[in-house]
Amino acid sequence: MNNAITDIPGIRVGQAQDPQALTGCTVILAENGAVCGVDQRGGAPGTRETDLLRPMHLVNAVHAVVLTGGSAFGLDCASGVMRYLEEQKIGFDTGFARVPIVPAAVLYDLGIGSPSRRPDADMGYQAALAASAQPPQQGNFGAGTGATVGKILGPANAMKSGIGTASMEIGGGIKVAAIIAVNAFGDILDPKTQHILAGARTTTIAGVRVGSGDIFADTEAVLRTFAGRAILSFTAGHNTVIGAVATNAKLTNEEANKVAQMAHNGLALTIRPAHTMLDGDTLFALATGKKKADVNLVGAFSVHVVAQAVVNAVLAAAPAGGLPSHSSLAI
Repeated sequence: MNNAITDIPGIRVGQAQDPQALTGCTVILAENGAVCGVDQRGGAPGTRETDLLRPMHLVNAVHAVVLTGGSAFGLDCASGVMRYLEEQKIGFDTGFARVPIVPAAVLYDLGIGSPSRRPDADMGYQAALAASAQPPQQGNFGAGTGATVGKILGPANAMKSGIGTASMEIGGGIKVAAIIAVNAFGDILDPKTQHILAGARTTTIAGVRVGSGDIFADTEAVLRTFAGRAILSFTAGHNTVIGAVATNAKLTNEEANKVAQMAHNGLALTIRPAHTMLDGDTLFALATGKKKADVNLVGAFSVHVVAQAVVNAVLAAAPAGGLPSHSSLAI
């Protein structure tokens, strides 16, 4: 086990990024097909092909999932992944052509780098071409290239985040894993210690110190103040945590949707606050296996790998765009 989503048989991951524009995309390939579910929370989502993942729809397998920066512009990445899969003759057989099924979700990173340079179809193709079963790089790579957290006091007082992955065996030969791009409005906490790892930083606004700590303002503490509530009314939805969990268990479409739903508890454990109207948090769940497992078991442990992937994303991030990261602060 490499503590990565690629520990799941049938899953490969490829990433591509533009380090100057501070944006990128991550492609999770399941070329043999995977049962897939999705659960979207928060008020500002950007997605593609998620309706077909609901129960009672015709398609019961996907061939890739795309996580990308670039806001809604980044959804174009999925077209490049479709082109790659079509070249490999992979897709849903309609009788006339094979149509690759590629759901996608985006995060907003236009404010940190160059807003005119976004992930596109070519970047999606390159990410798919680079896909391998090796552990994906974490931090400032793929969809995590422009990810930031802790934005209640504005982008200048936020911190750099990234993308992270984690996996675990849960018994009976069943594995569960996650990959998460962490671009949250809120702060990131260590679920074991409850200490903030990255988030909004204490600052001075109009001569008034805002924040309860020497380094971190503590977003929830700020929200309890009059100033925090006033600031919130002017805060834009430049956020969203996106990711996927995967398992080698055999799940139905309904069960995959349930796992995606339960996996969101991993965000609630590590992000304060999570699922706000300023976020569009979206998690996919992929099942590649043929070994039957209790959906409650898979869902329960998906929480743990999601939480660990969030923490890993923050710990692996490097400073960028004028923002510090956890690794650059004396915490």
